[in-house]
Amino acid sequence: MSVKKLEHVLSEKLRELKERGALKGKEMVITGIKHAEDKRGPRFLIEGHGEKEFLRMNSNSYLGMSLYREIIEAEEEAARTYGTGPGAVRFISGTYQPHIDLEKKLAEFHNRESAMIFSSAYAAVVGIVSPLIDNETIVISDELNHNCIINAIRLSRPKIKEIYKHLDMTDLEDRIRNALGKARRVLVITDGIFSMRGDYAPLNIMVEIAKMYDSEFEEGMSIIVDDSHGVGAFGKTGRGTEEYTNAEGIDIIVATLGKALGVNGGYLASTSTVINYLRETAPFYIYSNPITPSEASSAVKALDILDSERGRRLLENLRKLTKRLEKGLVDLGYEIIESEHPVVPLMIRDTRRTSELVQYLIEHGILATGLNYPVVPRGGEEIRFQVSADHSEYDIDYVLGVLLRFKETR
Repeated sequence: MSVKKLEHVLSEKLRELKERGALKGKEMVITGIKHAEDKRGPRFLIEGHGEKEFLRMNSNSYLGMSLYREIIEAEEEAARTYGTGPGAVRFISGTYQPHIDLEKKLAEFHNRESAMIFSSAYAAVVGIVSPLIDNETIVISDELNHNCIINAIRLSRPKIKEIYKHLDMTDLEDRIRNALGKARRVLVITDGIFSMRGDYAPLNIMVEIAKMYDSEFEEGMSIIVDDSHGVGAFGKTGRGTEEYTNAEGIDIIVATLGKALGVNGGYLASTSTVINYLRETAPFYIYSNPITPSEASSAVKALDILDSERGRRLLENLRKLTKRLEKGLVDLGYEIIESEHPVVPLMIRDTRRTSELVQYLIEHGILATGLNYPVVPRGGEEIRFQVSADHSEYDIDYVLGVLLRFKETR
């Protein structure tokens, strides 16, 4: 059989993506890292740019932990002890002691009874939502939730799906009222931090609303929060949006090990009953290999650092650098969405100008993410900067200097 006919169809799909501005194109390849020295943070070498050094302002590694010597050593030691991969799924013979140690530490960190790890936070969200939804479940979701939540709901086929306006608690409550008498169970699902904007869900208010209506549903109301961009980067001790908003009553926390903690994998924390049920029913857990034992060991070390005085100093420095960038942008006359979170959106609100500025930044050795329509709505075009604790004040000031020169020349 020939694949030529299929190739023709796929080529047309690629062309359509390009015409819509949604084609991601060739991936940028990092070929080397120059570690921090003097007043500069790490610099990165990119394929096709020779020895030109780039300041990475588009990384999710909010604490810079992926380059920490002791975390690397923990991973190397575990690899020597357990090998490079688990060799099986968890319920056969793929569970190693570092997996158990990590799950215990994650549960303690989030003050929950239990936790379970997945290959990624995306897999965690898609893997757990379906087993928690049946034909008597209504799901209510923020309109700007991450793609993993959107797909998880789509694949789960709830009885009713409701979408409330972004962060609009009045609209959320209206959707809950609309659900009265229509199902036995309601799941409210939200991001903690919304990664395109750096704003956050008012989880404390959401909990109070859920308490008001919980008794109206036979199987109650539950709140699921994907705080992948929050944990390790938000809140006084890095416990994320739940901590920042002083929320008590979030039923399931999902997060990642691959952003602020600098390793790889995803996880959730909840009650022992919820976790035990999901170990038996979540397909992405049951039928996929876990992260490697060495990744689990390095994640334990990263959590140790985060949950210490050193971690609190890192978070304090991260907030300081974030405010330095935000103030500098405002002083230059740029529009931003202000937040304590290290995602700093520079609102351009024009596709052509956004693309121009991204290219200008690359020419001056700065990597940042340009978000154009249709990824964001028309008029919402932006450049997303992401601050890391391994940046320096010199790095932030360098970015601001480049942005000043761009403004002066345009």
